[in-house]
Amino acid sequence: MNSTPPLESGSRGLVIGLGFATTTLMWALGYLAFMQPGLAMGEIVFAAELLVLAIGGFFAGRLLGTVAAGVWTGLISAAVNLLVVGSLFGRGEDGSMLASGIAWVAGLFVVSALLGGLGAAIGRRCFEPNRSGRIAPASFFSLVAAGTVFVLIVTGGLVTGMEAGLAVPDWPNSFGHNMLLYPLSEMKGGIFYEHAHRLYGMLVGVTAITLLVMVFKYDGRGWVRGFAGMTFLMVCVQGLMGGLRVTGEFTTSQTEVDPSTAFAVAHGVFGQLTFAAFVALATVSSRRWRDSASPAVSIPEEDGDRHWSSMLLAALLIQLFLGACYRHFATPALDGAPAPVPPAWAMYGHLTFSLVALVTALVAGLRAKARREVGVPMVPGLGRTVNLLVGIQFTLGVLAFIATVLRKTTEIPIWELVPTSAHQANGALLLGAAAALFACIRRFEAPSKHR
Repeated sequence: MNSTPPLESGSRGLVIGLGFATTTLMWALGYLAFMQPGLAMGEIVFAAELLVLAIGGFFAGRLLGTVAAGVWTGLISAAVNLLVVGSLFGRGEDGSMLASGIAWVAGLFVVSALLGGLGAAIGRRCFEPNRSGRIAPASFFSLVAAGTVFVLIVTGGLVTGMEAGLAVPDWPNSFGHNMLLYPLSEMKGGIFYEHAHRLYGMLVGVTAITLLVMVFKYDGRGWVRGFAGMTFLMVCVQGLMGGLRVTGEFTTSQTEVDPSTAFAVAHGVFGQLTFAAFVALATVSSRRWRDSASPAVSIPEEDGDRHWSSMLLAALLIQLFLGACYRHFATPALDGAPAPVPPAWAMYGHLTFSLVALVTALVAGLRAKARREVGVPMVPGLGRTVNLLVGIQFTLGVLAFIATVLRKTTEIPIWELVPTSAHQANGALLLGAAAALFACIRRFEAPSKHR
C-alpha cells in the first residue's frame, strides 16, 4: 500500500463535507429506527449505520485516492456525532457517568476511523485524479447543508403531523435536562418526535457554522460570503422561533409557558425559506456557475423568464403560508386536547391557490426547458425539475386532502401521515428548485436592453 499523503486544502473541504453527509444519513437511519422500535430493527439500523460510515470512506477514497481521506471522514463524522453521545451512555457499574462516557467516545472515534479507512481502501481503486477538481468544496458543503436542513424539515413536518409540537413543555431544556443529555431511552411517543427534531436543529446549527467557515475559506466573492452569513442568521432565527413556539417567551420553566400558534406558523414557513436559501447558496457557489466562460445569453423573451420565475417564488410562498396556517391552526393548542376546526379561509385558500401555483410552475418550467435550444446552462435542467416536482406536489396534495377528510378519529393513521408529510417535504424541494431557477435565469440570461 502506498503512503497516504497529507490532505491538501481543497481535499480537506471535501472530506469535511463527506463527514457531515455521513453523519446526516446516520441520524436519518436512527430516526427511522426510533419510529419502529424493537430489537430486530435496532440491529438492522446499527448495521446500516456502520455501512454508511464505510460508504462515506469509500467516496472519500474514490474522490481523493487516499486511505487518509477515509479515516478523516470517519473522524469528522464521529466528532459531529458527539452531539448525541451524551444522550446514549448511562452510568458505569461504579456509578460513574464519566467512565461510561469515555468508553462511548473512544469507541465512536476508533470504529468510525477504521470503517472510514476500510471504505477508502476499496474506493481508491476507482480513483480518478481529475474528479475531485470538478467539485467546489463550498458548493458541495452547501448541498450537504441543504440536505441536513431538508431532513430537519421532514422531522418538523412529522412533529406537526403527529400533533407532538408541545410534547416537550420547556425550551431550551427538555424536561429540565440539558437538551444534549436527555436520555434517548425516554424518547417515546410524541416526546420522540419533538425532541428528535430539536436534536436535528442542533445538527443544522453546527452545519451552518461550518458552512460559513467553508465559504469564507473557499469562495472569495464578497456577496457570496454575505449570502452565507445571511443563511447562518436565518438558521439562528429559525431555532429561536421554534423555541418560542413552545414557551411563548424566554423562560426555562416547564409550567409557566404560553405556546404560540403564530410562532408555529412562522417557524414552518421560515424553515422552508431557509432550505431554499441553502439550495441557492449551493447553486451560486458551484463550479458551473463560477467557471462558465460564456457570457449571459441574450433571448428576446428573457424578461418573461424573469417575470415568471419571480411569480413562481411569490406563488409558492403564498401557498406555503396558507398551508402552514391550515396545519397549525388545526393542531391542538395543548398536548392531548381535541383539535380545533381549521379556519375555512386557510383550507379553501390553500386548495384554490394550488391551481395558481400549479399553472405558474408549469409555465415557468416549460419556458426554462425551452432554453436548451439556445444553450443556456443549468436553466433547462431546473425547468424540468420544477415541472416534475409540481406534478408530484399537486398529486400529493390531492391525496393528503382526501386522507384528511376521510379520517373520523382523533388518532392519526399512517395513511394520512404519509401523504401529508410527503406533501410538506416535497413542497420544500419545489421551493428550493424555484429559488435555484430564479438565480440561474439572472446569471445565464442577459436582461433586455429595452428596459
